[in-house]
Amino acid sequence: MTGDIDDKPQPLIEHLMELRTRLIWSLVAFFIAFIGCFAFAKHLFNYLVYPYKWAVVWAHLDVTKAELIYTAPQEFFFTQVKVAMFGALVISFPIIAAQIYKFVAPGLYKNERSAFLPFLIASPILFLMGAALVYFFFTPMVMWFFLKMQQAPAEGQVGIALLPKVSEYLSLIMTLVFSFGLVFQLPVITTLLARVGLLTSQWLAQKRKFAIVFAFIVAAVLTPPDPMSQIGLALPTILLYEISIYAARLVERQRARQALEESGERSDVAKTDSV
Repeated sequence: MTGDIDDKPQPLIEHLMELRTRLIWSLVAFFIAFIGCFAFAKHLFNYLVYPYKWAVVWAHLDVTKAELIYTAPQEFFFTQVKVAMFGALVISFPIIAAQIYKFVAPGLYKNERSAFLPFLIASPILFLMGAALVYFFFTPMVMWFFLKMQQAPAEGQVGIALLPKVSEYLSLIMTLVFSFGLVFQLPVITTLLARVGLLTSQWLAQKRKFAIVFAFIVAAVLTPPDPMSQIGLALPTILLYEISIYAARLVERQRARQALEESGERSDVAKTDSV
């Protein structure tokens, strides 16, 4: 079994040098992506504003009057810096993940590498699925909820209008994207733990009630303090937990099938030896 490992024994200093090289490549990729994103930061922010425009349409308001404001001279500049960092992290993530894999892979068995690689591919796909859910549905729904709370000026009452700040709007959408992206990693994490034998589908099913409570607690911590955001994150988390139980069952069936095949091969070998 040890012959399947490609990594040769190396001193600690060589491992540290290898780690330094991988970190440098990751930082270079992030820096190049940051420069490119900062050059188009205003355009990127305009794309992030589309969910707000859709919410304005859903609320039957005049989309031409929809605007975001900034109240400090430097606010929009630093907002563009954050947008560039956000975009750079998304763009450079495949390179960073590849560098991490190249550093870890030599110390893994071949079967472990082949088992780990699908999860490395599935992780960014699931993150993008969570981000897409936030962008196309959840953020417009949340902004629509807030826009409906506006009050038109009338006799005996003042007008109350929503004027979002650019920095606060970016913080909201970034928080939601990262929250949903992390939650969508739940099937990957539970499947990995089930593959190494630390979790079972039966144990996950037994803890379902605790998982539901925990989902609402996590949603309350990660999302803004409004019921729409918290319920909107808790419900997908519960659904992903059910998917995780099913994925763990698939892993257990595959493991049982492999164990049955190996036992059959051993019995065939024993019969051959006896003959």
